[in-house]
Formats: sequence, structure tokens, C-alpha cells
Amino acid sequence: MFPSSDNSFSASTLFSAYASLTGFLMLFRSVLNDFVPEQLRSYFSRLLDRFFTPKSKYLTVTIDENFKYKMNQVFEAAEMYLRNKIGPETERLRVGKTPKQNHFTVTIEKGEAILDTFENSDVKWRYVQTENDKGDKVKRYYELTFEKKLREKFMGPYLGHVVATSEEIKKSLRVVKLYSQDVDESDDDDGSAGGSWGCISLEHPSTFETLAMDPSAKKKIIDDLERFLKRKEFYKRVGKAWKRGYLLYGPPGTGKSSLIAAMANYLKFDVFDLDLSSIYDNAGLKRVLLSTTNRSILVIEDIDCNAEVGDRKFEKQKDEKDYRRVRSFVNVLSLVSKCTYCGIVFVQVTLSGVLNLIDGLWSSFGDERIIVFTTNHKERLDPALLRPGRMDMHIHMSYCTGSGFRVLVSNYLGLDGLNHPLCEEIEKLIDSTEVTPAELAEELMQEDDTDVVLRGVVSFVEKRKVERSKAKEDDNKQSDSGTGQKKKKSGKRKGKGT
Repeated sequence: MFPSSDNSFSASTLFSAYASLTGFLMLFRSVLNDFVPEQLRSYFSRLLDRFFTPKSKYLTVTIDENFKYKMNQVFEAAEMYLRNKIGPETERLRVGKTPKQNHFTVTIEKGEAILDTFENSDVKWRYVQTENDKGDKVKRYYELTFEKKLREKFMGPYLGHVVATSEEIKKSLRVVKLYSQDVDESDDDDGSAGGSWGCISLEHPSTFETLAMDPSAKKKIIDDLERFLKRKEFYKRVGKAWKRGYLLYGPPGTGKSSLIAAMANYLKFDVFDLDLSSIYDNAGLKRVLLSTTNRSILVIEDIDCNAEVGDRKFEKQKDEKDYRRVRSFVNVLSLVSKCTYCGIVFVQVTLSGVLNLIDGLWSSFGDERIIVFTTNHKERLDPALLRPGRMDMHIHMSYCTGSGFRVLVSNYLGLDGLNHPLCEEIEKLIDSTEVTPAELAEELMQEDDTDVVLRGVVSFVEKRKVERSKAKEDDNKQSDSGTGQKKKKSGKRKGKGT
């Protein structure tokens, strides 16, 4: 049929061979279709594909938007994670923003792919969106493609890395909310807190950098907060609820509320402002607390204004006049509430109810909870409330110091306190008298001219120093006169006895 190798092939010979081969194949196909069953033909076809089709070394994993009729957590994490992986090679993006957002949301458009690297191995993401004939969305999913030999790495540690990173991104973008029972429901409320809580966005600008506190005290608080966040397994191992209690005490105007806002902004925790005077009994207190959320700060301000949690030893002091005065004061502030029948009823939130909230069985109602009590008079609180496990860390919010004043000067005047000649004089005056950060902040806002403002601060601190000295002298005179009167009375009594 074919010529010998010594002779070259002519065109007619090649065409004749091709025609013969084509005819044979057509005849073979006809016979195959007529006499061989379809199932057997399919079996041989798959067998040939298996041996002659080259195998792909890549594996593609599909991550659907929904999983078991619920939102797929891995899909949400991938969508958040890939926002920070968009590179210059991406051709189509989607951009959006809601009125409450402070930033634009950027995601990839359908059909776009993003390359990522994990532990020196490459992986490709591709966003897919199917549509029906009307153009409506039918299905959304991500395709994750990597080498088959790396399946264990990408199906385990890598997806865990994606979820963890997305949580950190959401935490950084999260808007902190301030909850109160006195606030009506608003657009800021996402429904995460139940009960009668309403909320607004916490837009307090306080941070640890702007707090007029001693740097070592701020570092101690930050380190304690960081340690608390990392100790989930530790609390579980030792059998304690994952919570932390703080007591902020000190004179008014020393920055207790600003510190709470700084803690919330630092942790990205919501704040629940609880007014005990609005709670009628311990059962109501439990219902309110169960409606709060995880990763939150529960704040109870001026805890000393509730008579039931005051120091029981203080209530039994011999000076009945002072006792009645303090009792009357706290009754007006925290025990009087509205009643349907007589107009007045005594609130029955007891010390045991509060203790059960922070250290009893009901203290384990959530995770990552921080409880903050504030007071201007720590000595009035019952020691049972102050012990470790209830109030784990006591933070004294003292009068302003020289280092705190430097922070205020930087915040309000935009300069380094060490670079102005008057600042050194002011710092010495502040260290020798009692003046609050709030008072100094008000003085720093009086004028726009830096020199004029600082001279005004000097005059204010000097005046305050004189006032404090005079007040101490008057107190000493009163104490001395009181001591003399007691001696005279005791002498008269002795004389009568003789």
C-alpha cells in the first residue's frame, strides 16, 4: 500500500491513503453504532478518556453564599478578607457605602480573580455569580483553586487564617454603640441587644493617647485589657466566667467617663449604661443583664449612691446625724421610683443581687464581659463589693499631674509641653496642688493665643493653690476647736463626778 522508504511519497499516494483510512473509520463507526450497545460504547469512551486525558494537578473548592439555609460564615469571611487583597491587576470592582458608614466598601465584580499566597504557596480566588434570564441573582459563590497536594494546608490552616483575619478587619471597622434604657430604638440599633435597650453610635473621641493620666497607669490598664482578651482558654480551664471588673474612683472631673470611652474605643466593645435606680428589684436586674451582648462593657456609675450597696459598717456609725444625712441623700438619688398606687415605692435592688450579677451564678451569662463601677467615695462601698473576683482592678483617678498636663497641652494647643517656658512652671504648680484635668481643660479653651492661655492657666492654678491651703487651714481650726470642746466637756463630766 505504501511505497518503500527509499522512494518519496507523492501527493496522490498520500491522498489515496487518507481516503482509505477515512473510509475505514466511517465503516467502523457505523458497525459500532449498529452492533455495540450504547452503554458499552460509553464505558469504553470513559476508559479511553481516563488513560489518555491528562490529569489536572489543581483542585477547586466551591464556597457558597448559603450553607444549610443559613449564611455561610466562610463566604462572609472570604468577602471581608479579599477586600484587602485586591491588587492592581484587578479590572472590575464594586463600590458601596451606607449613610452610617465612615468608609467605602470595595469588593470584586463577578468573574474577577484574586491571587493570594499562604506559607509560600499560591492560591487563586474567583467570584462567581449566576443569573437567570431576567437578570436576577440566582447564586453567589467563591471558587478557591490550589494544587491538590496542598489540600490539607488550604482546607485547614488557610481557611482558619481567612476567618481569623476577617474578624480582625470587622473589629477595626466596627462602630461602637452606647446602650441605655432611656434611649428609644434608632437606626443605629441592629437588634443585637434585647429587652428595653436603645442605642446610639458612641462617637466619644477619647483614646488612651488623649487621656490626661500618668503614662505608667495607662500602660498598666492597656496591658490588663490585652491580657484579658487573650485568656479565653485560661478562664475556661480555671473554671471562671470570662469577665473582668474595674472600679474607677476619685474626685469628680478626673476623667472616669473619658477612661470608659477610651476602653470602649480601644477594645471596640459596646457600652451598656445601667442606671440601678431604674431597676425595681433583683429579678428585673437579671432580665436587663441577660439582654446585653458579648464583647461589651457594663457601666454602673456612682455606685455609692445606692444605699443597699454602701458600706454596712459605715451605716452603723455612732454619729446618727451624719448617718441620717447620708441615708437621706442616697434614698433621694437611688431608692425613689414611680408607683401606680401611691406615687412612691422603694427600689429593692439589694447588695446580694449586685454581687450575684458580678460574681455569682448569673455572672456567667456571657463572654468577654467587662463590668465598670465608678464612685467618688470608695470608702462608702461595702468591702464585699471590692474584693478581687468582683472588682479585680481598682483604678484611682487622681488630680492632674505634670505628665497629665503635657497630654492636655498637646491635645488642646497642639504643642509639646517641654518646648514652652511656661509649661515647666505650670507643671511644678500642678504637682503641688489639687486641680482636676477637667478644670485645666476648660482653662486651655479660653483663648486662641498660646501665651495668653498659658498665663491664664498659671493664674488659675496659683489661685486654686491658695484656696486649697486656706480650706485646709479652716479644716484644721475646726478640728482643733472640736477637740478642745470635747476636752472641756470631759472635764466638766469629771468635775461633776467628783
